[in-house]
Amino acid sequence: MRVQGKSIIVTGAGSGIGEGIARRLAAEGAAVIVNDINAAPGEAVAASIRSAGGQARFVAADVTQGPDWARLVQAAQDFGGGRLDAVVNNAGWTHRNRPMLEVSEAEFDKVYAVNMKSIYWSAVHAVPAMRANPGGSGGSFINIASTAGLRPRPGLTWYNGSKGAVIITSKSMAAELGPDNIRVNCINPVFNPDTGLAAEFAGGPVDEARRAKFLATIPLGRFSTALDVANAALYLASDEAAFISGVCIEVDGARCV
Repeated sequence: MRVQGKSIIVTGAGSGIGEGIARRLAAEGAAVIVNDINAAPGEAVAASIRSAGGQARFVAADVTQGPDWARLVQAAQDFGGGRLDAVVNNAGWTHRNRPMLEVSEAEFDKVYAVNMKSIYWSAVHAVPAMRANPGGSGGSFINIASTAGLRPRPGLTWYNGSKGAVIITSKSMAAELGPDNIRVNCINPVFNPDTGLAAEFAGGPVDEARRAKFLATIPLGRFSTALDVANAALYLASDEAAFISGVCIEVDGARCV
């Protein structure tokens, strides 16, 4: 049990990568707050974790809103014995793949609110909780960025920029929060055709031609899965990574272009 007794929030955990992370952490002993803006899938994930013998509670919240983050952190402390050990900022959004000047202001604002402002609010509310953990044990932030933040492709310019911001912000948070024994890392997954946003990333339905196009850029010869990302998150949340901070783990099969 690699995260036994740890209290962890996973945002956007009602499906996809977030669901995979929540399940993996719970299976390894964490008390997991399953967060999603949509109640039905989030409740279903939490119930399924409990049915499998894990500890999970669903909390509906909009990660772009400060008061909702206050509720998430309080719920994690209540559920996790008065402490908060880790936050996985997984919730994300993208505009559809299209020329940059065709993306509306509203789409731009939503991308940055979900992908970046959520991290700001998580820090505002979770850092004080982690600082208050007994014995100066601190905590851990795991921010889900993207290979797009390092090797951007045309058509996703504003999304790419938001994920680049996640990466550099994570490194800066790590430097600033290190004295509090709070670690901050990020994970950069590669394109996964089976997530809810896949068609937006691809600019249309993910047919065989589009799958083949993306797959050709991954030397290991397959797409990432939720479990691949979840395993990286588990390591970063565990005490095995006690001296790992300010890094990005690329879960991308050596994506080359």
